[in-house]
Amino acid sequence: MAKVLTIGEAMGLLIADRPGDLAEVEQFSRHVCGAELNYAVGMARLGHDVSYISKVGGDPFGRSIRAFLKDNGIHTDYVQTDEAHMTGFQMKERVLEGDPAVANIRKYTAFSFMTPDDLQGICWDGVTHVHTTGIPLALSPSCRQTVVALMKEARRRGVSVSFDTNLRPMLWPDTETMASVINDAAQYADIVMPGLSEGKILTGLDDEKAVAGYYLERGAKLVVIKLGGSSGTYVADREGGQYVPSYRVDHVVDTVGAGDGFAVGFTSAWLEGLSMEEAARRGAAVGAMVIQVAGDNEGLPTRDQLAAFQNEQAE
Repeated sequence: MAKVLTIGEAMGLLIADRPGDLAEVEQFSRHVCGAELNYAVGMARLGHDVSYISKVGGDPFGRSIRAFLKDNGIHTDYVQTDEAHMTGFQMKERVLEGDPAVANIRKYTAFSFMTPDDLQGICWDGVTHVHTTGIPLALSPSCRQTVVALMKEARRRGVSVSFDTNLRPMLWPDTETMASVINDAAQYADIVMPGLSEGKILTGLDDEKAVAGYYLERGAKLVVIKLGGSSGTYVADREGGQYVPSYRVDHVVDTVGAGDGFAVGFTSAWLEGLSMEEAARRGAAVGAMVIQVAGDNEGLPTRDQLAAFQNEQAE
């Protein structure tokens, strides 16, 4: 199994106990969230050796995040505590199906004060893969520098890097800045994984083949375009591309975390030597399992659960 590093902001998550406007709901259940945290959980559940790089406050959310990571078999050696700043958190609507509204409370949080110096204690012995997303790039200039420094160091050491663009326009001052920064970071990744709508925003191009070509020309070895919904994915390397179907889901409970699940499935399969088609199918399977469960990471499967799902779908 692969030894993996990922970096991102771990946050508390309050999910409304009933549907309705977040301003009117009185009771919430507590969870943890964060795109890269979801990725770490998914990879650990599939048996990979995962270390998570982050910074939390010395508050109840921060303490619960540490406990959650340890409970899920994720190494917390690189999770720092900043007593001067709070842990970020989100509030999420309870929906009967589809996309819930989410409120972010993440300004001036502990993670936003990450700097490249915080990477100095990392032990690279045996590390085979680094996973990053576009979200930390938006949180502060020092966060941006830290993530790019990690990607550059991985490349220098011959460690593969995957990059999920994961656009959050509300965190950026404008679209032009977002596209410029994310495309600059993408040049240090071996695998670039935008959604089709994201790829169009980032490149100004009209279709998945053109978007894939854009990133391949800039150094990516593999580009995975998530086409959305039941449309599957388009996967391309320098030899060509192909379309890979998704799995049918009859009842969507909560779409949050689907992209993180896809990244788990795809990169885990790629690191295990599967073809890009098989990797895309595994990514689609994990994403399909995630959206059938409430919560950002509760639906991420173990290896046995994943195999059972794929076998059932093949019948």
